[in-house]
Amino acid sequence: MYEERFSRTAGATLWTRTADGTPQRVLPDGCTDLIVIGGELVVAGPDTRAHLATGLPGTRYLGLRFAPGRGPALLGVPADELRDQRVPLGALWSGREARVLAEQVVEADDPAEVLARIAADRQRTSPPPDPLVTALVPALRAGEPVAAVAAAAGLGERQLRRRCLTAFGYGPKTLARVLRMNRALRMARDGVPYATVAAAAGYADQAHLAREVKALAGVPLSELPVR
Repeated sequence: MYEERFSRTAGATLWTRTADGTPQRVLPDGCTDLIVIGGELVVAGPDTRAHLATGLPGTRYLGLRFAPGRGPALLGVPADELRDQRVPLGALWSGREARVLAEQVVEADDPAEVLARIAADRQRTSPPPDPLVTALVPALRAGEPVAAVAAAAGLGERQLRRRCLTAFGYGPKTLARVLRMNRALRMARDGVPYATVAAAAGYADQAHLAREVKALAGVPLSELPVR
């Protein structure tokens, strides 16, 4: 079972998951997560393809998901160094600091609150995310062409790509594909017919939607839980 709750950390969502013994397909979403796994803090970088999360039945996971562009700034690591990776926090920060923080979370009466506090404290002392690049996310999510987005930001496409790699882990075109797929799946989960979803999300047709979902999610659209 997967659940989300409000987080006081700006641009982040707290979540919990209890494993049932079957792999969970985690789809690319442009986000970076800080996760408590087996008493250790682990960073899940932005994915370019689906990741299968496994665990023994009853195993509980706690995570803090940062919106696209926000996590790498807080962690102090360019997003492209975390792309498609699951990295112990101790490999990014000092090992001792990571162990102490993990102990604080695991031993707390409310681990979620402590995890959020740790992130909020770090956020106050870290450089802010690239404001120009993160401001582009709504436009890309809405389906604006990358060239138009770059022009509106006053950046060349190469400049935009470099800054996107640092902030998101991949270039704006890949980010746009990921955001478009998630927008399409949200509509499908609301019961919108696939052909209508394809047109509304900016795909050429339903076949294009199916190809993109298969490429990013690793399975056909019909095999994803959309209801």
